[in-house]
Amino acid sequence: MLASTKPRIVRNPPKRQFTEATYRKAKPFLLNESGGRCAYSLQHFERVGYRCMEVDHFNPTLRGPARNDYANLLPATRHCNGAKSDLWPTAELRRVGARFLNPTKEQDYGVHIFEDAESHELVGVTAAGRYHIRCCDLNAPHLVLERRDRAKLQRILNEYLVTSKAPLQLLDGKEICNASAVLRAIAERMIPPIPAPLSESS
Repeated sequence: MLASTKPRIVRNPPKRQFTEATYRKAKPFLLNESGGRCAYSLQHFERVGYRCMEVDHFNPTLRGPARNDYANLLPATRHCNGAKSDLWPTAELRRVGARFLNPTKEQDYGVHIFEDAESHELVGVTAAGRYHIRCCDLNAPHLVLERRDRAKLQRILNEYLVTSKAPLQLLDGKEICNASAVLRAIAERMIPPIPAPLSESS
């Protein structure tokens, strides 16, 4: 049985309209909703850089005011936005279930998409999930590497006592003597753990 289909991103639209000339100004609002993460890869803007986070038109085929309506805008890394580009599925593809997943309207990860615990590649279990992964290039080497590094870091934090001989760098304006706190702060900015299929975890 599939997990909850509750949307991953809860909308809180600003009280303003966007146009073709101003839609990029929606970026801070979109990032606030998404916890600072790309709507597709889940990379955090503090890792990729604010300038590398763009505003994506979820459905690029829309025209007129609907194209730049806030409901059609999502935060996306330059990588995901460029990969997705104009690959909106044709009517023929949509008939067989191929489509992009909109995290403001449904749950994508944990329902359509899972992370392989060994390879850390994403696996689509539905036609929509497979299309979404392929067209957003979510198994690009740098994304797989970040998921793998996050898993290694979490394993270290869960299995070992990490200590330091002297106070570490400033973290949020404070000296931290606990090395684990610094490592956890780094891990929290990485792509978060993506649940395994229920059949594997039960």
